[in-house]
Amino acid sequence: MTGDLWSAFPLDPRDRGHAGLRASDEDRERITGVLSTAFADGRLDRDELEERIDKVNAARTLGELPPLVADLVPLKTPPPRSPKSLVGVPSEVLHQRAVERWGEQRRHALFTLLLSSLITWFIWLAASGGDTFPWPVFVTALGLLNVVKVVSGREQTVRDEVRRLEKKQARQQRWPKGLP
Repeated sequence: MTGDLWSAFPLDPRDRGHAGLRASDEDRERITGVLSTAFADGRLDRDELEERIDKVNAARTLGELPPLVADLVPLKTPPPRSPKSLVGVPSEVLHQRAVERWGEQRRHALFTLLLSSLITWFIWLAASGGDTFPWPVFVTALGLLNVVKVVSGREQTVRDEVRRLEKKQARQQRWPKGLP
């Protein structure tokens, strides 16, 4: 359990942004489990185990828990936040994510244009030998209109995405993972 300890927490207690949040009974049980394992392995004596368990039970915040197992479990720096977590992410980063989202939409529009055009032109050429009306021009034109719409709507798309990310961030700050 010790190698996987920190990932088992809904909110990483090593993260300064989470240190002041209240610890749950489950959080305390995880730390108690590490202490019990260390006692069973002979790394703690009974008095030290009891002393640390008392401190675990008295701990009110997540930040109080890591020091109690610091000599038993590696306290590497917290891994980068999950891309889904927006808690504590500055507005510049939100804007950058919104620009990246627009870039994904642009790439998707271009890919769709190219793929649909290639397929329809190939079908037209294979089926008619080029002797009939070139109907794939309509597919290509629709794909091109979509690309123009995505490219010209950059500012609005970025603005809308920033607004969406800010709302998501506010929700995550109000209701941390695990709460409704």
